[in-house]
Amino acid sequence: MGRNIAIVEDEPLIRANYVEALNRFGYDTRGYGSRREASNAFAIRLPELVIIDIGLGDEPEGGFDLCRELRAKSATLPIIFLTARDSDFDVISGLRLGADDYRKAVSTCAASCVRSRPRCRSSSSPRAIRIST
Repeated sequence: MGRNIAIVEDEPLIRANYVEALNRFGYDTRGYGSRREASNAFAIRLPELVIIDIGLGDEPEGGFDLCRELRAKSATLPIIFLTARDSDFDVISGLRLGADDYRKAVSTCAASCVRSRPRCRSSSSPRAIRIST
C-alpha cells in the first residue's frame, strides 16, 4: 500500500478529484471536508503527509488552525498548503505556522504536486512523496 496522505478541502468536487488522482498514483489518500473532521481523524492516526486548504467552510482560517494543531502534535509531519489564497501575508503566515510548503492551487492536480519535490521525512520507506515547484 502507498503512503498515507490526507487532503483537507471543503469543496467536495475538488477534494474528490485530488483523492482520486493521488489514489491512481498508488497513494492511500483520505479526504476531509472540515477542520473538525480532519482533527478527529488525526487524533486517532496521523497521516504521512497533509495537504490543506486555508478556508474550510465556515472557518476562513481553518487551515491555519489545523496546521497549528498538527505542528503541536508532530514537528516532522509534512504539511503543505494548496489553496487559491496567494497573498504574501497568507504565504508567510502559513510558513510561519510550520507548513513545509505553500502552493497556489491553479488547474494543477494534487498528483503532480506529489511527484516533484521531496517532502516525506520518514526513512521507513524508499518512496519519497514529492511536491511540485
